[in-house]
Amino acid sequence: MRVSLSWLRDYVDVPKTGDPMGDAEAVHAALVRVGLEEEEIHGSPLTGPIVVGQVLEFVDEPQSNGKTIRWCQVQTGPDEVRGIVCGAHNFEVGDKVVVSLPGAVLPGPFEISARKTYGHVSDGMIASARELGLGDEHDGILRLATLELDPEVGTDAIALLGLDDVAVEINVTPDRGYALSMRGVAREYSHSTGSVFRDPALAVTPSRASGFEVVVRDDAPIRSVPGCDAFVTRVVRGIDTSRPTPAWMISRLSLAGIRSISLVVDVTNYVMLELGQPIHAYDLQKLSGGITVRRARAGETLVTLDDQTRTLHPEDLLITDGSGPIGLAGVMGGASTEISSTTVDVLIEAARFEPVSIARTAKRHKLPSEASRRFVRVVDPLVAEPAAQRVVDLLVELAGGTADDLGSAWVDAPSPRTIHVAEGYVDALVGVDFSLDEITDSLEAIGCSLTVETDGWLVTPPSWRPDLIDAASLAEEVARIVGYDRIPAVLPIAPPGRGLTRAQRVRRAVANALAASGLTEVLAYPFVSQADNALIDGPEASSMVVANPIDSEAARLRRSLIPGLVRIAHRNVSRGLTDVSLFEIGTVFLPEAGQRYGVDDVPPGGARPSDAQLAELQQSIPQQPRYVTALFVGERRPRGIDQSAEAAGIADALDAARAIASVVGVELRVDTATHPALHPGRTASLWVGETPVGVAGELLPAVALERDLPRQVGVLELDLDALIELGSSEVVAGRIVGFPAATQDLTVVVDESVTAGAVRDAVVEGAGALLEDAQIVDDYRGTGLEPGTKAITLALRFRADDRTLTAAEATEAKLAGLALAAERLGATLRA
Repeated sequence: MRVSLSWLRDYVDVPKTGDPMGDAEAVHAALVRVGLEEEEIHGSPLTGPIVVGQVLEFVDEPQSNGKTIRWCQVQTGPDEVRGIVCGAHNFEVGDKVVVSLPGAVLPGPFEISARKTYGHVSDGMIASARELGLGDEHDGILRLATLELDPEVGTDAIALLGLDDVAVEINVTPDRGYALSMRGVAREYSHSTGSVFRDPALAVTPSRASGFEVVVRDDAPIRSVPGCDAFVTRVVRGIDTSRPTPAWMISRLSLAGIRSISLVVDVTNYVMLELGQPIHAYDLQKLSGGITVRRARAGETLVTLDDQTRTLHPEDLLITDGSGPIGLAGVMGGASTEISSTTVDVLIEAARFEPVSIARTAKRHKLPSEASRRFVRVVDPLVAEPAAQRVVDLLVELAGGTADDLGSAWVDAPSPRTIHVAEGYVDALVGVDFSLDEITDSLEAIGCSLTVETDGWLVTPPSWRPDLIDAASLAEEVARIVGYDRIPAVLPIAPPGRGLTRAQRVRRAVANALAASGLTEVLAYPFVSQADNALIDGPEASSMVVANPIDSEAARLRRSLIPGLVRIAHRNVSRGLTDVSLFEIGTVFLPEAGQRYGVDDVPPGGARPSDAQLAELQQSIPQQPRYVTALFVGERRPRGIDQSAEAAGIADALDAARAIASVVGVELRVDTATHPALHPGRTASLWVGETPVGVAGELLPAVALERDLPRQVGVLELDLDALIELGSSEVVAGRIVGFPAATQDLTVVVDESVTAGAVRDAVVEGAGALLEDAQIVDDYRGTGLEPGTKAITLALRFRADDRTLTAAEATEAKLAGLALAAERLGATLRA
């Protein structure tokens, strides 16, 4: 909403310091204090000298290019005559015009100077309406007589035409629709500064009118709310549509962001901005009978004012007459009853329409308008009659019309609901000790009527504040009007024993550990395609379908975080970031096949569901565990001097898994596995005891290449919730032993089907308590071994708590581990 300062001063006293920009900033600050959001400051880019001149004489001079210019003598001051070249021909000797003198700057910016053109030195420029920012007219220069102005020669034209005004722009939130009017903004400025507010709606006295038939028939209301609850009409006869819109009105409309069209349309727009009530004007002679407000019927069409033929929807609320639809209610009028140059009699409409209906129609037909913007935010039903009368008065004054007794006035809007505010409630909610006078004065200032009771007040909100629906909203108004600076800045003290849960602490620790290891945390969209889910869990996997997806190609909820990380990696690689390590902690959605989710009876909003309803809702959603997933692309070790590059892969995934396990407090067991999206020879399943908790490996090369990634991409995915549940909340420090370790290697031969992890587990179990650590250091297959076998080498470290081990003791423990591996896996010692 753009607010002209000169217009604002009509309804509230705004200081004028001589510095328009400073005044605008002060108004912005005052409006911010009462909760409105400041945007920009708008003003005319014109700078003087721009004055009123009078054409004394001119000579038409044809040019070689076929154009005829006028060499004019123009008086711009008492003893000042200037020669000016002009290309327009719509003026005569004696006409008063607007002259931009050398040094002036017009929109563009276009600086005026004395310059030689067409064989003359043109000492200025005679301006058109468009060059002055007063409209789109550029076929000729602006003759002040067309604006019914006859000022003295030399008068400052900027002030004369209202071009010295500035406007402040504010952002109006959906609940503050009343602020989309000068009336509402002036009231808010009054609240902020204490200046006296002069309500423009009370300055109008509606006259009685009757005899024009209006029927409101809504057979299919949206949300069971009637589509129209107020409809007022007035008639003005004998208007002169050729009369110009006054310069002051054009200037105010222009500052508000609305271009001048014609006098009648400009008046309706002006009153809409002034009072917040959208107005529509019909050519009375083009109407067929009375008006009926109804829903559209199947197959109906309407040609709107923009000359577009629109197919109507049964939800569309229409204005109709005997000929059929003549307007989309609250959105745009129809071309058949449009005001034109031949219009003599005008029917004025001021109505109130239901917000949801108007919002849907405007969106359906892609027709946002200033009118629909106000209806969607709810219009004051009691301002319709004053607004219609205001239009009548202006058309009588400016267009030479005569007010007629023909018209109608029907208002059936519901009365505001009375709200009880208990004594002490406002103080308790806001946290400020307000006096009783501050509370009552604040509520009365915003237009509420109060009845004092023994335990508080009965408050009736004003008709223009539909957002005031309960005691809390009234308490917020008291805080706003008295001043937000009264609310103390107090840091709440957390009750003892509260804080993060163990699961929250562990999740943060996992994220910190991965970030410290060089990975970057990302957040991917939870919406994926069916193909993405099938890639992870196979084509038979069930997934949750989004009812109203943003993208029809991504209409499923993810079963894994891997597809999202792959997309992010692809985006980074395509932009030249070829070495990327990413991780995400997020929820996945795992519905069971054949299980129905959701409830038929959804609890209404505005009230807390019962415990039984909450339990039913909880049972109606699929499992949503939190996963932690990492992806490694590019080189883990770059190429250097005497060093070849090493691609990231399963080793990085396993390192990240071990880092996570260390933070959570579990010990991972690694086993071979298969996965639909991972390389069959480079995939490991991860276990804690006998519980599977995740998978690590490398993407299938075909999958990686299809997504423009390197052939080798490391992937890790863990069920973080399961890890936290299996982990220990206690941190156990490792023992410190002062005796030296004994190290030995063990190489055994096993069948190729036996995993290295199984060999290690058997050796560790058989070696007993003396074995401190066992690492797999080699997996050999080739010359010297029987076909179908492989050699696994383990590096073993032995240590005792109470003595230095001898070589014999270490060897005995090693052989015990070998014996169990031989018994369990058929392992033999390699010679």
